Amino acid sequence: MFIAVDWGTTNRRIYAIDDDGAVTATLRDDRGATAVSDYPAEISAMRAQFGDLPVLLAGMVGSNIGWRAVPYVRAPAGAEALAGALAEVAPGVFIVPGVSWQDGDRADVMRGEEVQLLGAVASGAVAGDALLCQPGTHCKWVQMAGGRIARFTTAMTGELFALLRKQGLLAAQLGGAVENGAAFRAGVAEGARRDLAASLFAIRAAGVLGLRDDADAAAHCSGLLIGADVAARLAQADGQVVDILSDPALGGLYQTAVEVLGGTARLHDSQTAFLAGITRIRELAQ
Repeated sequence: MFIAVDWGTTNRRIYAIDDDGAVTATLRDDRGATAVSDYPAEISAMRAQFGDLPVLLAGMVGSNIGWRAVPYVRAPAGAEALAGALAEVAPGVFIVPGVSWQDGDRADVMRGEEVQLLGAVASGAVAGDALLCQPGTHCKWVQMAGGRIARFTTAMTGELFALLRKQGLLAAQLGGAVENGAAFRAGVAEGARRDLAASLFAIRAAGVLGLRDDADAAAHCSGLLIGADVAARLAQADGQVVDILSDPALGGLYQTAVEVLGGTARLHDSQTAFLAGITRIRELAQ
């Protein structure tokens, strides 16, 4: 048995996993990397609750805002490479390294997503050669090759939407719900034009002139941003199916956007992928 932690910036999910790979207990809380200063105490509390077990940590806990900045493994990278580069930060406590990619002066990094990606392949949910999308604050688009992370692109789609909702000219209009309906789909189609700065201002104009109810503005704005992101990736996808690792709500928006723009998408549960990935890394490290 072991304890696995998907430790993000603002929250974390803790799992107790038995020798057969089954989850025997789980806990989700807001003790993300930015909320923790005494990591050894956090580990002691976990072991007190789940048992005195080995601990495998993934995500922002291994960054410069976490417990220790663990060096990235350079892509292409598979589960074997990650298992071989685990960092022991306390007795029986290991951090999974992130993955970096570089092509000339173009570079990208990830922490935590790599476990889901490799887990999706290890579980058989996706093929070893696949195009994967992980929606979120920073959306990852990843080309898998031979079961390894070959290259990837991060788009700040979710963060841009959050910033537009919080401040700036459009903030007052973007208080409505983001629903997977006509306004979102129209936004996706508009976003595919990739004239994003102008399309965003048009939200303001549509509200002022009464062309669109402000209750639909947030959905339309989300569609614009996701549509621009998806259109750029589909242009490079060469007809590949997009395998989306996400929860149903956000993943459903991306699936709709892919389909509106003429592609094909399949939705997979990101938590299931994480568990498969962290279990595989643990097996390879033993």
